[in-house]
Amino acid sequence: MTETAKKSLLQNIIVCAGFINGFVIMTIELLGGRVLSPYFGTSVYVWGSIITIFMLSLSLGYLWGGRLSSRNPNPNTFALFFLLAAILSLPIIFVGEWTMTQVFLSIEDPRYGSLVAATLLYFLPIFFMGMVSPYSIRLLVSSEENSGRMAGLLYFVSTLGSALGTLMTSFYFVLWFEIDQIMWGAIAALLLCGAAVALIHRIPVKDTSGVHRYEN
Repeated sequence: MTETAKKSLLQNIIVCAGFINGFVIMTIELLGGRVLSPYFGTSVYVWGSIITIFMLSLSLGYLWGGRLSSRNPNPNTFALFFLLAAILSLPIIFVGEWTMTQVFLSIEDPRYGSLVAATLLYFLPIFFMGMVSPYSIRLLVSSEENSGRMAGLLYFVSTLGSALGTLMTSFYFVLWFEIDQIMWGAIAALLLCGAAVALIHRIPVKDTSGVHRYEN
């Protein structure tokens, strides 16, 4: 594969990963209400806690993702964000009920109980998902001339993914599948994104001399 073809393919994969990342974020956020409801109810306090934690973790993810993107950005680091987000989502499935039970028994006020539970379950995975957008822009931008266009494209596909994730999860997924099954699907999607970026990055490049080169 030529270097130009590889670069184009990698850019397309990064854009698709941004779409899936936005989709998964909203899927997990909507499921958060279903996960916390048996312990803390479905009041505005619970949803306020979930939205607050998601917004806070995303904002910090944007900040740190932007900072990391200025330090020798590469697709391997980008792929690592998806791997970490997937791994850190596993406690939602395996220890979610235990965590909420402990919080429920320790904190009587459902406002603060739901806030603490949402922090413990969702802050870290969403933080790493928040790092995806600014890092994606840095990988996609090749010159100042196209920086605005690439940033607009990335935010468009990410927001579109969030919109579709909201619609599909609230209208269909919760009717067709159990919560844990949807979470496994979200984790699988994150792992697929990371693997695709890492594998494309490792494709050997054939230069003009016919020698194959491998990216680090």
